[in-house]
Amino acid sequence: MKLSDFDFDLPEGLIATRPVRPRPAARLLIVEAEGEGEALRDLHVRDLPDLLGPGDRLVLNDTRVIPARLAGTRERMTGQGTSVARIEATLLEPRPGGRWAALVKPLRKLKEGESIRFSDRLEARVERIAEGQAELSFDLTGPAFDAALAEAGQMPLPPYIAALRAPDARDAEDYQTVFARRSGAVAAPTASLHFDEALLARLAAKGVAFTHVTLHVGAGTFLPVKVEDLTTHRMHAEWGEVSEEAAAAINATRAAGGRVIPVGTTALRLIETAGASGEVRPWRGPTDIFIYPGYRFRVTDGLMTNFHLPKSTLLMLVSALMGKERMARAYAHAIAQGYRFFSYGDASLLLPGRRERLAEGRGRT
Repeated sequence: MKLSDFDFDLPEGLIATRPVRPRPAARLLIVEAEGEGEALRDLHVRDLPDLLGPGDRLVLNDTRVIPARLAGTRERMTGQGTSVARIEATLLEPRPGGRWAALVKPLRKLKEGESIRFSDRLEARVERIAEGQAELSFDLTGPAFDAALAEAGQMPLPPYIAALRAPDARDAEDYQTVFARRSGAVAAPTASLHFDEALLARLAAKGVAFTHVTLHVGAGTFLPVKVEDLTTHRMHAEWGEVSEEAAAAINATRAAGGRVIPVGTTALRLIETAGASGEVRPWRGPTDIFIYPGYRFRVTDGLMTNFHLPKSTLLMLVSALMGKERMARAYAHAIAQGYRFFSYGDASLLLPGRRERLAEGRGRT
């Protein structure tokens, strides 16, 4: 399996820079496996209550995106007086001791031990510089840090959106799910952005069950795959948790013959990690599971997800679930029909046949 096998041409005009409103008005491509073929249907996210019902369980990632993009200044005394440099920082992931790994621009203008002032309430000390990143320790912790960060920071839009426009106040709402609870992500679980409270209520009224898990999505989700041989690729690790209650609920659905359908690749990767033994067990810690064609799914019966970048690990994941050729045809259909791609784009509901889901193969944790 090669990286080039997952390439495709996408017109730039199909990259969504804003979500549709209301959220469930986004388009929804249904991809169903039928033997050697497939069925493709063009619907909308608001149609989900007509597609799901009693026995189905949606697994939702309740991570909360922090406003991780910061702008500040560094002051340094020189022989000519005070030197001031403008600094931009994007928080990547928390580190032990309350520190944060961060991408900083321009990194060359910082030295270890210096401070960056982001606002009157928020300042960070540069503890370490290594491997193109900085490790920052902030002068605030806990709720005080969260409040100061909310005041000073901006939503960390994905690079393919940031290249087309700057983040603004609308993104604080648009780039956050309505069930976000646990702060720590620097990227949104974007398939979940299509839900609003009204749609959740309609699904519940149809008998659909919900389970919340947490995977703090890291900036590594946007890193390109740099190796042609996929078996040598190493995934970035992300912290996640499946509670005892969540594990029991998922196992009960499976035992009753119901469908377990994660919303988003983040929720899928987490429950497959927790279900590596064949039964979902409580899980808390980092996961670097890499799912590509040939992987044997142990928990997942379907997936709701957005449309992904060429040559991305997420495109490999959906190809593992549905089959590479089937997904290639689905993406060709989506492009021809003008579906909107990536984080603020439209969605798909992938429903594999039992043969595809249980096919023996490989995958790495």
